[in-house]
Amino acid sequence: MLMDPMGGIVMTNDGNAILREMHVQHPAAKSMIEISRTQDEEVGDGTTSVIVLTGELLAVAEPFLEQQMHPTVIINAYRRALDDIIKLTKENFGISVDTSKDAEITKIVNSSLGTKFIKKWSDLACKIAISAVRTVFMEENGRTEIDIKRYAKVPGGTIEESCVLDGIMINKDITHPKMRRRIENPKIMLLDCNLEYKKGESQTSLEIAKEEDFSRILELEEAYIKQICDDIIALKPDIVITEKGISDLAQHYLVKNNITAIRRVRKTDNNRIARACGATVCHRTDELREEDIGTEAGLFEIRKIGDEYFTFIVKCKNPKACTILLRGASKDILMEVERNLQDAMCVARNVMIDPKLVPGGGAIEMALSQALDQKARSVPGIQQWPYQAVARALEIIPKTLVQNCGGNSIRTLTALRAKHASDCNTWGVDGESGKIVDMNEFNVWDPVSVKLQTYKSAIETAILLLRIDDIVSGIKKKEEKAQSKRED
Repeated sequence: MLMDPMGGIVMTNDGNAILREMHVQHPAAKSMIEISRTQDEEVGDGTTSVIVLTGELLAVAEPFLEQQMHPTVIINAYRRALDDIIKLTKENFGISVDTSKDAEITKIVNSSLGTKFIKKWSDLACKIAISAVRTVFMEENGRTEIDIKRYAKVPGGTIEESCVLDGIMINKDITHPKMRRRIENPKIMLLDCNLEYKKGESQTSLEIAKEEDFSRILELEEAYIKQICDDIIALKPDIVITEKGISDLAQHYLVKNNITAIRRVRKTDNNRIARACGATVCHRTDELREEDIGTEAGLFEIRKIGDEYFTFIVKCKNPKACTILLRGASKDILMEVERNLQDAMCVARNVMIDPKLVPGGGAIEMALSQALDQKARSVPGIQQWPYQAVARALEIIPKTLVQNCGGNSIRTLTALRAKHASDCNTWGVDGESGKIVDMNEFNVWDPVSVKLQTYKSAIETAILLLRIDDIVSGIKKKEEKAQSKRED
């Protein structure tokens, strides 16, 4: 549990969320926090592993520095080890997976949720994550795009009520009480222009000489709004959604023609609605065409959840965007569920983009450790020792798993080493009982992209910090000067 400076509370076991809330002064610690954030942005999982591994890589390098070994020698050995790790992971230990089968992906997503708060509802979370990723999967010109950052968090209800909508939900109500609140197979028009009279960009002043001029100005404003509304009404849409405001007069014209209007929608939401219902966002009403109107949504409905009204545009035929509706007892629970789901969806996304897996539960780290230990004998000169140290450092992952469940780390690791020495590469640690198990039967798998990002980030950060031989701080000097000036 963390308290932030504003008095808010964050409850989580997500490595990145914890480090993001911490205020540290030490420059090396700041760079460590940065790699956790990079890991979260790039692959979404393995944020804690990357910190643990970096710390261990620096710890095993310390004895060499004390023996006056030059940092460059250690760095070269680390670089060599990283190249070998990448090669071994891809060629020797990676296995391909069929992404068209949901059962295969469910196994992988389940592994990422094993240590999280949402584990109790892991089946539901897996279903949500896979369904959301499959919905927004887009391939254009050989480029794969998966945009998954859209949640609607509504406090109240139970976690079991969370679901993926086959469309979009936004926290908006209609602008006029007489507008329709439920429309089946609606024609949706999306705008990002004002449906009110244009105001001046800066301060505008009008000098009126005659009384008729004032009424003329009002007439012009009304005529302008009527023209805009006529452009819209000509295409006979059922719903008009705009990013800007809608004046009372425009609402009057739209209500008369039985058109529902929603205003001040966020740009990102507007773009998602466009993807879901096949509409095009228009910037001017006089450029509207029949093909700009979205007709792929099956139902438009406004529902009241708790104290607020929400607009649902659902039952879309082939949506390329979706909203994940999260329910939970309190705001803190919802925040944690969102973080857990984000990890699960990132794992599903990574597997879709790069469908290769490695055994989890520390099995891949132990296998790499054994392989690097064998290779270390062929490394010439004193580079052999730091190279071997990387192999030792990788064992920190299975060791931490054993320690986290209160097991005997020395005994378990020795048994695990013996298994790997007899070519059982898929044996790892059960994170609950601390016993060693075969990951083929235990079904804990990690995407290759997550593991490779972890090793790259950890070793490169360790290399960066090993290059530093001193920290020069200019802050204290300034404070001392200011102090001496005050005394003078």
